[in-house]
Amino acid sequence: MLKPIDYAHALLEEIIEKGDTVIDATMGNGNDTAFLAKLTHQVYAFDIQEQAIQSTKKRLYQLGLQAQLILDGHENVDQYVNQPIKAAIFNLGYLPQSDKSIITQSETTIQSLEKIMKQLVLGGRIALVVYYGHEGGQDEKESLLKWAENLEQTQWSIYVYRPVNQIHQPPFVLTIEKL
Repeated sequence: MLKPIDYAHALLEEIIEKGDTVIDATMGNGNDTAFLAKLTHQVYAFDIQEQAIQSTKKRLYQLGLQAQLILDGHENVDQYVNQPIKAAIFNLGYLPQSDKSIITQSETTIQSLEKIMKQLVLGGRIALVVYYGHEGGQDEKESLLKWAENLEQTQWSIYVYRPVNQIHQPPFVLTIEKL
């Protein structure tokens, strides 16, 4: 069985080709940015913390990869990316080994999703790995699922991949595909 992050990567790897434009909406320590940069050279990665930029820059350098690293919230994606988008990934929650009070927020996450979805190509995918076992995480999870349940089924395919027998709020994957 695939862990949630591996499942998210597999779903995106199926569709991303060289030259596609992709988004890492929550850069973190650069793992998703590096994953995307191995698949295409048009990677835009966002984070609001300088620590994330520095960690990702170091990781990309070590791997000989490149991406455009943007110190800004993902809700401003439309100010940086104006071409068709093939895929995006989000890791919701907080930056590991950092200030746990700085968390993703449902309002800005949904704003970002709606902007990316406007530019998403047919067959394009968005994978959200939802970590919700922290203060504020449950609210973001519930808001996000409620929002996703109301997307038009003739335009969007929405799935959830999650463990059902684990304790301690294990992460799950919410996927969105443009039909």
